Amino acid sequence: MSRIPLAEYETLDPFLQVLHDGAAQEDWATQRVAQAFAGQPRLLEDYLQFYYPWHKEKGVISARLKELVRLHIATLNGCKTCASARLTPEDVAESEALGALGTDVSGLATLSAQEQIALEFAERMALDHHSITDADVRRWRDTFGDAGFLELAMMTTQYIGFGRVLAVLQLETVACPI
Repeated sequence: MSRIPLAEYETLDPFLQVLHDGAAQEDWATQRVAQAFAGQPRLLEDYLQFYYPWHKEKGVISARLKELVRLHIATLNGCKTCASARLTPEDVAESEALGALGTDVSGLATLSAQEQIALEFAERMALDHHSITDADVRRWRDTFGDAGFLELAMMTTQYIGFGRVLAVLQLETVACPI
């Protein structure tokens, strides 16, 4: 049961109705998110206007790398909704392979060295950010450049945060893998 009131569909802002209606019948989590944000529709709309372009086409990091990081965070967060979403259809097979591995991504042979480093960064941010050292940051900056590292850090933290908000508000099914 949601920890925040869910508005009736008829009272939803037009943007939230479109979001709600765009969800698959079995995707009750997206429907609930639309209902939960009834009191703040612009907050969700503005967030998504930032999120989708930066996830798919903006920036210096590839959409594929960001999608791999997003899916790994979803697994670490235990967010079934996030883990089942496929935002870049061209990478569905890779996404399925990554999802099947659970929290241990070291066995995914098709990952580049840069992708493996990005997943390691994401895992550290999600599970043990206080242990990150100057040497770790240097390695990540060397791998992605300053602009790429900042983008990776921002995208990773918003993946972590939004998935956890969904869990805390009980707007999705959580299955903690850890």
